[in-house]
Amino acid sequence: MSSVRVDLGSRSYDIAVTAGDLAGVGPFARQRSGGSAAFLVTDEHVVPHAAAVSDALAAAGFAPLTVILQPGEAHKALAVAAQLYDRLAEARADRHTLVVAVGGGVVGDVAGFVAATYARGVPLLMVPTTLLAMVDSSVGGKVGINHPLAKNLIGAFHQPVGVWIDTATLATLPDREYRSGLAEVVKYGVILDPELFAFLEGNADAVRERAADAVRHLVARSCQLKADVVRQDEREETGHRAILNYGHTFGHAFETVGGYGAWLHGEAVAAGMVCAARLGEVRGLVGPEFTLRLQRLLVRLRLPTRPERWPLDEVLTTMRGDKKAVAGRLRLVLPRQLGEVALFDDVPEEDVRRVLEEFLA
Repeated sequence: MSSVRVDLGSRSYDIAVTAGDLAGVGPFARQRSGGSAAFLVTDEHVVPHAAAVSDALAAAGFAPLTVILQPGEAHKALAVAAQLYDRLAEARADRHTLVVAVGGGVVGDVAGFVAATYARGVPLLMVPTTLLAMVDSSVGGKVGINHPLAKNLIGAFHQPVGVWIDTATLATLPDREYRSGLAEVVKYGVILDPELFAFLEGNADAVRERAADAVRHLVARSCQLKADVVRQDEREETGHRAILNYGHTFGHAFETVGGYGAWLHGEAVAAGMVCAARLGEVRGLVGPEFTLRLQRLLVRLRLPTRPERWPLDEVLTTMRGDKKAVAGRLRLVLPRQLGEVALFDDVPEEDVRRVLEEFLA
């Protein structure tokens, strides 16, 4: 087992990266929670993993209650959160009840949002089972649900008491879901770590085929990079944490216009990163070789490099509703060089339109 510390003072916690040790989550949870009840949220795709976690929690002295959600981004919704509130209330959950999210980003976001808001906040333990959740959504405390007009529009900051990652759970992950998670790993290379980007280029085949050593390296390094960013800007108040949204302003718009189902999150982010790179070219921040290098890596990882032909004006309207926008003005994370990006609030919409026209025409 390796461990990454997210250093946030009184809200600090550990990310444990293991392989084939779901049973270890029981003692891990017990060290971080003095309660007796565990409210386990999962979805239909990972019931066996959730059962193993439930058994581990029971062996550690918890009384677990499991709720199984339907899978998919469409279920990251207020109605689903309301159902979880009902189950918590029926179980007479209190502020010591541990909410345990076992699954991918949707499960983690919904369960985390419920944990942040039920009884004004109850402890949360993340047990991510998808690559995307392992390297991104389970770390950093951002939880939330979607609104029909914008992804993640309703949410909160609620740090978990810990994150237990077992990379062996990826064996049951469909290939498309696995590749989707790789987009977030590519993102870390673009925004912070040229060596990680080069590792992906040099080991693309092994990464795509889920070689165990390569996967553990990617997960641990991605978690460390995100932990460093979160430590510096936990609630996205200085602008530094916004670099984690590279490709996401475009990507979230693609997801929303596509109806939260046409594309997986990482697929949309992959295309969004290329659009942001091209916009960086238009703004004179990077040369065409930057975009070409990114596209080549994404192709090798079997990820999209351009959006579908969705209505341009609809995509732009959705982007104006992005959480980072101010008074309808777009704010975008753009590259300066490999390993360095910055948040810009002076990007003319005409430039964004020009880039989208290139890809959507």
